[in-house]
Amino acid sequence: MPRVAAIIVNLVPYHHARWEACSVVAGSETHLVELTDRDEFKVLEFTDDAHFHRHTLFPKTEPMGASLERKMGEKLNEIRPDVVCVSGWGLEVSLAGMKWAVERSVPIVMLSESNEFDEARSPIKEWIKRRLVGLCASGLAGGTPQADYLVKLGLPRECVFTGYDIIDNNYFETSSKEARNSGFKFHVSDFAVSSPYFFACARFGKKKNLPGLIRAYARYRHKVERRASSVEGSDSSTSALSLQPSVFDLVIAGEGEERSLIEQTIRDCKVSDHVDLIGAKGYSELPAYYAHASAFIHPSTTEQWGLVVNEAMASGLPVLVSNRCGCATDLVKEGENGWTFDPTNEEEMADLMVRISSDEEQRKGMGSKSQEIIVNWGPVRFAKGIESAVKAALTTPRKKAGLLDRLILWAMTRNG
Repeated sequence: MPRVAAIIVNLVPYHHARWEACSVVAGSETHLVELTDRDEFKVLEFTDDAHFHRHTLFPKTEPMGASLERKMGEKLNEIRPDVVCVSGWGLEVSLAGMKWAVERSVPIVMLSESNEFDEARSPIKEWIKRRLVGLCASGLAGGTPQADYLVKLGLPRECVFTGYDIIDNNYFETSSKEARNSGFKFHVSDFAVSSPYFFACARFGKKKNLPGLIRAYARYRHKVERRASSVEGSDSSTSALSLQPSVFDLVIAGEGEERSLIEQTIRDCKVSDHVDLIGAKGYSELPAYYAHASAFIHPSTTEQWGLVVNEAMASGLPVLVSNRCGCATDLVKEGENGWTFDPTNEEEMADLMVRISSDEEQRKGMGSKSQEIIVNWGPVRFAKGIESAVKAALTTPRKKAGLLDRLILWAMTRNG
């Protein structure tokens, strides 16, 4: 049984689901080494009862100092892992874990959700990434675009596996079903969520494109109202009225630095009576919002993956997803469980809102298809991916870091 040390920033629910499956399904002795147990947004809830071992370098009761590299070394010396799994190449905690592994010739598995298009690429940074990825023996990527990027950065195709970006599907499927069946009705500010609504869930940051979503939503309402007027003025037959889309509200969960801009956009677009910002919601709260939504929309202009799409699909929702989200290639099947769109094209976004709100039976079918697709992207897939990546790492000839590689690692961890 290989002893695996996984380096993460902090243990949150999706990490819990992934590494619990790894410990149970793959049978690895798994140690999670987290930077801190601090919860910046205070909305991440999970159980600590697990089959893996948890190690916290900087507990919330202890100030974070400049001793990361020393603490990492002490902890990994104690664990004595056969393989070290690191979460990407840009985090200080990951680099500290890589440095320890390189110095002791312990094979490294790169866990990556980055894809080539998620941000502008600098030739110098790409060269550094290739050097760092070149120190790894294998990789576990989020999905197809992420795997392609790891291969481009130098890992052999046969040593790259997929399934990193998964969630606890069963939790969202079961909890949202319970919320639907409970008969519980609640209000979001001034309107009841039992009325149809689009749901979005994101941190209020620039790349999440929420002002763009609100402008598109205003266009959507204008299109629906104009169509309603046209139908009433020309044909009030049952067949004509059946083509009329429902008018959905828009509920957005989240918080962040762009809240004031988002609020101003709502006022400017004159949709204050139909858009509600409900704040950040905890893990135990989200399933109810997914349960009562009619469709989910994720409009980011760039996104490495987008785990909220997994959550929405596991909850049985049709999805509208930006084609700049890393999950879109693998999770969105055009016309089957939703559609993708150009996040800079607000007209296209509005048209898809009209389309998905026009047919309740189609939405139900798409929601079922979402659940069918996401079954293959759950904790078991992650566990099998880790198992394959660890096996590849242990059987691949060990790579020796050259002087240049060691200098790069030293320079990138010199403040640790």
